[in-house]
Amino acid sequence: MTDTEWAEVRAAMPVPAWLLKQGGCPEAYCHREMLDAVRYLVDNGVKWTALPVDFPYWRAVYDFFHRWRTYDYERELHERLRRTAMQRAGRNAEPSAGIIDSQSVDASETVGEDSRGYDGGKSRDGRRRHILTDTDGLLLDVTVTVTTADMHDSKAAPALLETFKKQPGQLLKLVWVDSAYQGPALAKAFARHRVRIEVVRRSDGQRGYVVLARRWVVERTLSWLSRSRRLNRDHERRPDHHQQMEWWAAVIRLSRRMAGDAPRWPEKRPGRLLQPPTRA
Repeated sequence: MTDTEWAEVRAAMPVPAWLLKQGGCPEAYCHREMLDAVRYLVDNGVKWTALPVDFPYWRAVYDFFHRWRTYDYERELHERLRRTAMQRAGRNAEPSAGIIDSQSVDASETVGEDSRGYDGGKSRDGRRRHILTDTDGLLLDVTVTVTTADMHDSKAAPALLETFKKQPGQLLKLVWVDSAYQGPALAKAFARHRVRIEVVRRSDGQRGYVVLARRWVVERTLSWLSRSRRLNRDHERRPDHHQQMEWWAAVIRLSRRMAGDAPRWPEKRPGRLLQPPTRA
């Protein structure tokens, strides 16, 4: 992380228990070093044991990741960053509309048969991640679910909505979906929370790739997550670890956006272009 990005992340980080006089002791490593190590692993897709020696020992980094997963700190960090970003943009932190979609990914041999399935529509043998975003494409609180790839969207969406609506102060009233999100169970779940569903369909006769209103926002979010190489293929033995990797990938994208440090190609950063040698 750059200093600007670290300033954004540090202001939103959860406060350790020992600082609140609730027990425990200070950690042996700097939080910035640990965050950089986990972000490096998620962004570059390396193994835990293959972390460069510039970072703390890989086992200490994994223990840090495990503690944050246990207490759901990474999701809390993303939610704080998202609220800050919305406030700076002059928007309400609690959206009234959102978009739901899912993405199937292949699983490696480390994923057991009890947590993987086959998606016949996409020819994927692995898991499926379901997300709910706001109209800006940012993940909403507790809205990431990982299931087997053969889990239909209409069956996973009600549980996702139930979990989200349990959070206090939610204002969600409208959700845009694709044609897969239909059925009596799904309609009943959305009606119970007084959330209206609007299906965005392709026009008759359309072939090939077409940008569809509203749906392109969540598709862009899924592509953002897939830029982190750890998510290109599911290597996690446990579904909750895969879910946590998604939150880490979302934090990487959001913190870079807030700090204005998104990586760019060299031609868009003239100061970093190599100057050709001058001839006498």
